[in-house]
Amino acid sequence: MDFERARFNMVEQQIRPWDVLDQEVLDTLMAVKRENFVPEAHRNLAFADIQVPLGEGQVMLEPKIEAKVLQALALKKTDTVLEIGTGSGYMAALLAAQAEFVRSVEIDPRLATLAQDNLNRARVDNVIVEEGDGAAGWPARGPYDVIVVSAAVSAVPQAMLEQLKPGGRLVAFVGEAPVMSAELVTCVAPGSFETVKLFETLAPKLTAPAASRFQF
Repeated sequence: MDFERARFNMVEQQIRPWDVLDQEVLDTLMAVKRENFVPEAHRNLAFADIQVPLGEGQVMLEPKIEAKVLQALALKKTDTVLEIGTGSGYMAALLAAQAEFVRSVEIDPRLATLAQDNLNRARVDNVIVEEGDGAAGWPARGPYDVIVVSAAVSAVPQAMLEQLKPGGRLVAFVGEAPVMSAELVTCVAPGSFETVKLFETLAPKLTAPAASRFQF
């Protein structure tokens, strides 16, 4: 496969038509090598407009979804970011390309190791992958400028919102199948939040592998 041609086609045929027009976002999608974060068995699907399987029911989201989220966050180079659900590490790499630092929390030990290995190989040195339960955020290292929940929740936990700095932004997929939407929540003042629905989509839900734990 000609990865560079496939990457260009992904941006021009999938992402730009979905009204992702921020040039910095498009440049980031061209620069971060998505194929290096896709399992070898599915490498030929790296640029397809589908969710790519990661095993155990986990997936990489469609490229256009990741791009739309990245654009909505309007990241700055001074931003500190919390990501919940590292997966393969690709979204963390996109976030890291535009922010100062990313802390990504993954409850599945297999995926946490995979993501850290992928990020190391890609020489992304401003991401730390934490193995743990991020269902209520990661308060010990907060507050954050940006929080990204890379899975669907019935509602955004209040405890997570409280980890946003004033002016901070959070994106999560909210709802129950078949009705879910990506939502952007902005902390307009301490304890005060505004929510905007960005687009409708479907994403894997947080699930409970044990009585007191959740998993992406």
